[in-house]
Amino acid sequence: MSDGAETRGAATRRRRTVIAVGKQANGRRWEDGGGEKPSPYPAKAKTEDDVAKHGGIKNGKVVGETGVSGQQQTGQKKKERNAVEDINDRLSCHAMQESLLSSASGYSNYRGILNWCVVMLVLSNARLFLENIIKYGILVDPIQVVSLFLKDPYSWPAPCLIIVSNVFILAGLYIERRLAVGTISETTGLILHIFNLTSILVFPSASVLTVDSMTPVGGVLSLGIYSVLFLKLYSYKDTNRWCREIRQARAKKLTRSYSCPSVAQTNGSTVHTHVSYPGNLTHRDMYYFIFAPTLCYQLNFPRSPRIRKRFLIRRLFEMLFLMQLLVGLIQQWMVPTIQNSMKPFQEMDFSRMVERLLKLAVPNHLIWLIFFYWFFHSSLNFLAELLQFGDREFYRDWWNSETVTYFWANWNIPVHKWCLRHFYKPVLRKGVNKFLAQTAVFLISAFFHEYLVSVPLRMFRLWAFMGMMAQVPLAWFVGRFLNGNYGNAAVWISLIIGQPVAVLMYVHDYYVIHYGSST
Repeated sequence: MSDGAETRGAATRRRRTVIAVGKQANGRRWEDGGGEKPSPYPAKAKTEDDVAKHGGIKNGKVVGETGVSGQQQTGQKKKERNAVEDINDRLSCHAMQESLLSSASGYSNYRGILNWCVVMLVLSNARLFLENIIKYGILVDPIQVVSLFLKDPYSWPAPCLIIVSNVFILAGLYIERRLAVGTISETTGLILHIFNLTSILVFPSASVLTVDSMTPVGGVLSLGIYSVLFLKLYSYKDTNRWCREIRQARAKKLTRSYSCPSVAQTNGSTVHTHVSYPGNLTHRDMYYFIFAPTLCYQLNFPRSPRIRKRFLIRRLFEMLFLMQLLVGLIQQWMVPTIQNSMKPFQEMDFSRMVERLLKLAVPNHLIWLIFFYWFFHSSLNFLAELLQFGDREFYRDWWNSETVTYFWANWNIPVHKWCLRHFYKPVLRKGVNKFLAQTAVFLISAFFHEYLVSVPLRMFRLWAFMGMMAQVPLAWFVGRFLNGNYGNAAVWISLIIGQPVAVLMYVHDYYVIHYGSST
């Protein structure tokens, strides 16, 4: 036993001596620069040596016994975790959550439901259209459209009336020129402007009422153009008057300046020179404003850098296609429905009247939507692109209207801007409260609606006027008692039902006046 212990002790001492001598030798070699510095992580180096020895390193990845054992451990952990999750799913499958259709859930992706609504709308209207074709046959007649504008092919009263409008345009320009140089006083200029603006409304209406060859459609087109011209020249008058007031105010301060600086603005490849008052009183400036898709005049309009030909062609194609579609829908769908609605109205059959009203609501509303896109998007964008007019905000998101006032303020932006700039805000500055000012705006709108309907039809029933004035209490009711989706639904109902009521009332009265005695 003592011999074995002595043998083990000697062997142990020899190993310690060898290790100590080896360390000293390694240290001397490193200090003398004859070798590399020993690794500060001998355990790690030994591990890498063992890995290289048993498995090796290939393409930067450790493979061999250690790699295989690590993958096995990872796979085992995943199995254990999946087993735990499976057990938890078995024991508990419920959590605190709201139904998707509840408002508290926060869910808002209803694209599938929207697609379903579109499919149902297409299918239902396709059925109605097929039923119409089977019942009435093909009623679309392009020649009949021409007869709506012209009774006599040798008499064109509507185009002649539109050409005469240049007299009032030039009158407004020359009045402003005389005011700019001081030839006439402000009072005289105001009287002349009032006479010119009044003539713009009286002269075409008198022509429509007295000329027998004027058709209702031609009358509506002529009076519509004259109404737009009235609003444009009113804005032209106000803006130039404001420029004179600014010039006079600066002249009193002995500063030689105009209403706006005369500088050159670079928009891409086109340079548009800014004008200042009275340099804007030219025929070119006046007729650019007359044809521009806006009702509010300013000395320098925002201009686009160039004309985009592809954009222009797309808008032109939309205009032509949608115009044909509108004519076809009116002839094929709307006219027969209106004709079949006359008898219930004459007999005052209430249930049949409601049925015909609802039947007319679908084609009427569809035609109104197509007309909105055709006019406010295709036509006005085509005109703006052709004239490089930069302000293309012709409408906003009126379809999201939750109040009646929001709808009327956002579906026709050119008219809304004119009302704000030239009527609503000036009335407020005079101390009138907002409700009376809004009522006055609706009153003006009601006048022009009735003007564009009653005069061409040559009968005065005030249905359009009362319909517009009814928007005032409706706006108060919706704003007071209906909010959110309920308000939006109320706006849509008023659009879908209100317009057919007015259409049926005017058509019924026109039918009774012109064809009642013959039947």
